[in-house]
Amino acid sequence: MQGPGDPDWTPATPELVATPVAAVLDGLDVLAAPIDPDLADTAEFCARYGVDLADSANCVIIAGRRGDVTRYAACVVLATTRADVNGVVRKRLDARKASFAPMDDAVALTGMEYGGITPIGLPADWPVLIDAAVLERASVVIGSGLRRSKIAIAPHVLAGLPGAEVIEGLAR
Repeated sequence: MQGPGDPDWTPATPELVATPVAAVLDGLDVLAAPIDPDLADTAEFCARYGVDLADSANCVIIAGRRGDVTRYAACVVLATTRADVNGVVRKRLDARKASFAPMDDAVALTGMEYGGITPIGLPADWPVLIDAAVLERASVVIGSGLRRSKIAIAPHVLAGLPGAEVIEGLAR
């Protein structure tokens, strides 16, 4: 696999990813590249490093609540789309209300940096919901758990992550 755009892609190593990501790297075919952490946000990253927005995927953490119970899920959608939080995701989590998890909660629960959260290495009981359109790309760029690097990964590898579910229409 070759990563898209201009970053200096190399096989991912623990130095280039967050600790929870490094813990599950063995056996995964992923590339990583160091980047300027000030350019970690998707649009800025793509513009600077020559990556098409359609080859970049965002991972957002959603908190679904029903009564006193909060369930979390990661949603992976192409950067050109948005997750259907109040429809598809809310129903999948069997929640009365769903929203983006507060930043402090997302960081504390994942062990990753805000703006770099990735579906790799998340808590084992969280579903990883992947929009079916992601699987149409040859590879996608996602966070590494850190703002100072990115990961390039084949979508079928994402779909093989523990807890992964490919959902048609997850994003709009």
